Amino acid sequence: MPTVHVSLAHRSYDIGFAPLESVGAALASFDRISRCILLTDTNVAELGYAKRAAASIGEADILTVTAGEQSKSIETATTLWEKLLEHKADRRSVLVAVGGGVVGDLGGFIAATFARGIRFFQVPTTLLAQVDSSVGGKVGIDLPTAKNMVGAFHQPLGVLIDTQTLQTLSDEQYASGLGEVVKYGVSLDAELFELLEANVDGIRNRNAELLQKIVAGCCRIKAKIVEQDEFETAGLRALLNYGHTFAHAFESLSRYTLPHGLAVSMGSICAARLARRLGTIDDAFVERQLALHRALGLPVSPPPKLDVRQTLELMRRDKKTAFGKIRFVLPTALGQCAMVDDVAADDILKECEACFCEEIASE
Repeated sequence: MPTVHVSLAHRSYDIGFAPLESVGAALASFDRISRCILLTDTNVAELGYAKRAAASIGEADILTVTAGEQSKSIETATTLWEKLLEHKADRRSVLVAVGGGVVGDLGGFIAATFARGIRFFQVPTTLLAQVDSSVGGKVGIDLPTAKNMVGAFHQPLGVLIDTQTLQTLSDEQYASGLGEVVKYGVSLDAELFELLEANVDGIRNRNAELLQKIVAGCCRIKAKIVEQDEFETAGLRALLNYGHTFAHAFESLSRYTLPHGLAVSMGSICAARLARRLGTIDDAFVERQLALHRALGLPVSPPPKLDVRQTLELMRRDKKTAFGKIRFVLPTALGQCAMVDDVAADDILKECEACFCEEIASE
């Protein structure tokens, strides 16, 4: 099976593809581990994935949080810090995150902050986590009105991906992951976009071989960018956020009930349309992206009853905002994008309104 290496000097690690039962063998390659503690959520626990990973380790405690974005909170973090104390975790312990993006982000944040930092290992079980959130070391929790606003950069010891877990995802969870996959193709890799276009049926049917190829490809794209801009200081890593300026606002408006990848799908279309309004891409580009989103069953319009002015205000709180200017990642060609920070507020408002009104009219 393929291995993707993330080269970050002494923080380098591998993204391996293997069954969940291989977690123990992967951890055995690291020295002086005093204790392994697994973090999972209620949905993943029901599927038995954490137990399978724990059994391969031999001796490991399992902590379980409620499934959903709401668990990425300071209240949950406080509870988990106390639990780690109860389980006698120390600086030689390893926290193993078994689950989707919420578990990985939360687990990584707990590991980054407990005892001023302990090691952690990622075992992503959703498509979104496998292609995006498990790679690159971004960890964090949400504020009530700002997603991922409190966090750190804390690279994992490694990542182990079992793509067979994708077969048990709900249709909504699977589609959420596809929102991030398409993002990579539109903004960073034209060949990936064309692969997706040519394999819509296989993707919708969750063909195992095809999914492993897609997941590995997305991991390589992200690894290459993270290697060049680990702490998002050079501006390159921000290019991974195509569609996210809109998406994070939509998620906040929904009180985080809107799945992240579906928000990214909506936000990516809004971003493409905004780029068209600014003249950096044409109608054909937008229509091609729309066609792929629709073929894969992804949403292409903002949430119903969108408050566009509230959306604009939430965008001003986005982490990419600098000197009071909202910054967008906008496409310039298929597989290419750029950071833009001189977009007039009226253009943003008009595009939100146009996206929403046009979709209503077409129903």
